[in-house]
Amino acid sequence: MQTIRLVNSVPNVLRVISGTSYLKPRHLKNMSFFRYHWFDLALALSIALGAALFITQPTGMTLLLWLSLGSLFLHQVEEWRLPGYFPGMANAVMFKSDIPDRYPLNANSGMLINVVLGWGGYLLAAIFWKQAMWLAIATILVSVGNVFAHTIIFNIKGKTLYNPGLLTSWLLFVPVVYFFFQLVISEHLASPLDWIVGIALGIALNYFGVYKMIVWLADRNTPYVFPKRFLIPKVR
Repeated sequence: MQTIRLVNSVPNVLRVISGTSYLKPRHLKNMSFFRYHWFDLALALSIALGAALFITQPTGMTLLLWLSLGSLFLHQVEEWRLPGYFPGMANAVMFKSDIPDRYPLNANSGMLINVVLGWGGYLLAAIFWKQAMWLAIATILVSVGNVFAHTIIFNIKGKTLYNPGLLTSWLLFVPVVYFFFQLVISEHLASPLDWIVGIALGIALNYFGVYKMIVWLADRNTPYVFPKRFLIPKVR
């Protein structure tokens, strides 16, 4: 019974953590701006990262995992900025929402999932892969999940040939995934425990860190509504 209560309390805990009632008005204004522009920062960060890699010239797995982070930045730009209607598509196609401008995915949950879990996980993997290859494996499996979702799930459910995120999935994620596993296997970089933990965590991140997080943070009365440009063109 205690386990059931703990699981059921997760959505409430997440809503409290994601709330901003403790912030001052100036901070609230800054957070509001960030909720709708974090993906623009991702574009700037991808350019800065490219310049840093050109200067430092890393190689091997270090280079690959920094490129993985860069691919995530650009993937988010395609989803949320150019063409940018991923949020509305996900709500309408995946969740059959009658209010796709806010439910179940909203601007706040989108920011938390992509910035905290996305940027945080990929960044830590790039920095600490030598000590935590399992984390690198997990983040790469998140990229695999994106390729699968954008190629199959969204296109089938939406009856389309393209959805925001598809191009970067194939042009960026797929090559990174291929060379990652080739390098890990050929150079024996992962232990059996790394594989077990990494695969388990990767599956958990795809399901709980993305899909369930959207559900847990869903709020039909959320103030974090998407402007019309985030919706599928035909329903704007």
